[in-house]
Amino acid sequence: MNSIVKNIPNAITCLNLACGFLGILLAFSELTYSCYLIFLACFFDFIDGFAARMLKVSSSIGKELDSLADMVSFGVLPGIIAYSLIETAVVKEVFAGSSGFTTLLPYVSIIIPVFSGIRLARFNIDTRQVHGFIGLPTPANAIFFASLPFVFADPVFAGLINSYVFMIVVLVMSWLLVANIPLIALKFKSFRFKDNADKYILLLISALLIGFLGLKAIPLIIVVYIIISVLFSSKEEL
Repeated sequence: MNSIVKNIPNAITCLNLACGFLGILLAFSELTYSCYLIFLACFFDFIDGFAARMLKVSSSIGKELDSLADMVSFGVLPGIIAYSLIETAVVKEVFAGSSGFTTLLPYVSIIIPVFSGIRLARFNIDTRQVHGFIGLPTPANAIFFASLPFVFADPVFAGLINSYVFMIVVLVMSWLLVANIPLIALKFKSFRFKDNADKYILLLISALLIGFLGLKAIPLIIVVYIIISVLFSSKEEL
C-alpha cells in the first residue's frame, strides 16, 4: 500500500504527460482541443505537487518525470500551437500577395521548446526559485499560447492576425522564459494581506478579467502577472 501511495503524484504527472502527447497529435487536426489539453495538463501539474505535499512523499524520479512531462506539455505543444497560428496567418498573407519569405516565419516557433527546455533545466538547479520564479514559468507561457486561438476566433480581434506580430510575440515570450526577472509564485505561507498583497491583487484582477472576457483574458492576465511581479519586486529592493 505504501508503494501505491508513494507513486500517486507520479501517476498524476503521467496524466500531464499524456495530455501533452495527445495535444500534439490533435494539434494537426483539432487545434482547439490541443489548447484545452494544455489547460488540463496545467491542472495535473498543480495537482501532482499538491498531492506530493499532502501525502508527504517525494522522489528523485518524480522531479525528473515532472520536468519531462512539462517539456512535452508546456514546451513542445505550445511550440506546435504557435507554428499552427503563424502558418495560418502566412497562408492568408500569401494569398493576399505577400512575399514568399513569410513562409519561413512559422519555423521561428522552434525557439519555444528550446527555451522551455533551458528554463526547466535552470529551474531544477536554481536554489533561488523556492518561493518565487526567475523567468516566466513554462505553464504560464503555455497557457498564453493556448489562449490565442480563442482570442483570434473573436471577430473583434481577427483583424489583428499577422505573421510578423505572431513572430514578435514568440520571440518576446521565449525571452521571458529565460530572463533574469523575479516573478510571483502563488504559494501562501500565511493568508494575511500584508504578506501576500501581490498575490491577492493578481488573483482579484485575474478573476475580474476572466469574468468579463473568459479565456480571451489569459494573455492579458499573463501581462498583468509580469507587471505586478516586477512592481512588487522593485518595492522589496527599495
